Amino acid sequence: MVRVELVEGDITAQRVDAIVNAANSSLLGGGGVDGAIHRKGGPEILAETRALRASRYGRGLPVGQAVATTAGRLPARWVIHTVGPVFSATEDRADLLRSCYASSLRVADELGAATVAFPLISAGIYRWPVEDAVRQALSVLRPFEPVRLTTAYLVLFGTETAAVARSVADSPA
Repeated sequence: MVRVELVEGDITAQRVDAIVNAANSSLLGGGGVDGAIHRKGGPEILAETRALRASRYGRGLPVGQAVATTAGRLPARWVIHTVGPVFSATEDRADLLRSCYASSLRVADELGAATVAFPLISAGIYRWPVEDAVRQALSVLRPFEPVRLTTAYLVLFGTETAAVARSVADSPA
């Protein structure tokens, strides 16, 4: 199994093989994690995401899927872009959220990454409740059986989010 570590901090500063981007379907940058990764990673990331849009993902990357590009100027080799679902109180979209983590793990492992850093997907502008977002992430990360991947970091932005995540991680399933 992959080792899962919770880290409070900035995902763009993580020194890992792959950083996961909570992207929007356009793959062309945006706000939150996506905007920060594009800004700090530089134009190389945007050039590769534009090429992906021009070839395989003309309509954008579907929710729950993942695709890799260079990491540009980030302290990583790759950025794995995945599109999380928008939270809905009336429709269960948890399977799509778990698919983001599973797809990203598979891509990281296929790339040969030993370490990967994840943001808390969908917990920002997509309004997924933090406690459940952490539960969904850990339900996929903890049991993953990698070929090459050894460590997955769940990078939590802010003291409050990190405290909630630690509480969820320490509680019995």
